[in-house]
Amino acid sequence: MKLIIDTDPGVDDALAIALAAALPEVEIAGLTTIFGNTFVEQSSRNARYLLDMLGVDAPVAEGARLPDGASTYEPSANVHGPEGFGDLDVVPEVGKNDPRPAAEFLCDLAAQTPGELVVCAIGPLTNIANALKLDRGFAENLGRLVIMGGAFNCPGNITPQAEANIYHDALAADAVFASDLNMSMVGLNATMQTLLTVEDFAQMAATAPKVGGFVNRISQFYLEFYRSVGVTEGCPMHDATAILACTNPERFTFMPAGLQVSTKAADYGATIEHPDRTPVQIARAVEADWAVAHVHAQLAALS
Repeated sequence: MKLIIDTDPGVDDALAIALAAALPEVEIAGLTTIFGNTFVEQSSRNARYLLDMLGVDAPVAEGARLPDGASTYEPSANVHGPEGFGDLDVVPEVGKNDPRPAAEFLCDLAAQTPGELVVCAIGPLTNIANALKLDRGFAENLGRLVIMGGAFNCPGNITPQAEANIYHDALAADAVFASDLNMSMVGLNATMQTLLTVEDFAQMAATAPKVGGFVNRISQFYLEFYRSVGVTEGCPMHDATAILACTNPERFTFMPAGLQVSTKAADYGATIEHPDRTPVQIARAVEADWAVAHVHAQLAALS
């Protein structure tokens, strides 16, 4: 599987990218970066750093700095840390970005292998919306889009109604859901079932000291954030769960429905049904024990 990860690393993004690097069936064709957990320049730096750590030779194309129509954006440093990697205050600059903007990069790679490329978007959907604007053929050329985002008939995680990735650019997300992309949405319905505990991260560090040790270290900050909001058992495996939906969709329970994103003040960012749009495959559940065990098994191969 040829895979691009559209990402804003981010603690859980780091685990997702490491998982993709470990999966034998995945070829990482590139990372495209977006604002979200960090400013986009930090996202790109973190993405290049992660690929270097993982020994993956793949380009990083920098994407949108701001949500559609916005003039400012401020990441939530209290969730992922000031540099995106927990309490790390210095992340080395490694290499350079691909010269193409993320939207152009996405369109180029989709056009090179029509129907084959999979994009896993684990941040706000601005780059995907921009690719749709840039190339009318993008939706047809792309094999599949898997989104980590949304809360369908379940509580949100940034407001009572909305999930953070969708909320941070509701206009772009709505444009993506209005398209004819072959799309799956792996939102809080599924990802909140996949909790990683302190012991899980310690096991990653023990079995894969370099990569697992890094994930373990940066995840302590993330775990503390979840404790502060009342989730004491661990932290959800949001982004890695979306990677698993790319490779193992049979482990998920999906339902089809057209979607729109509310831009009304009362429920801004909510993902709600739209009966006249192309159906999205919405993940309602995942085999959670399998998902956590599979991540452990794959990361152990990075030791």
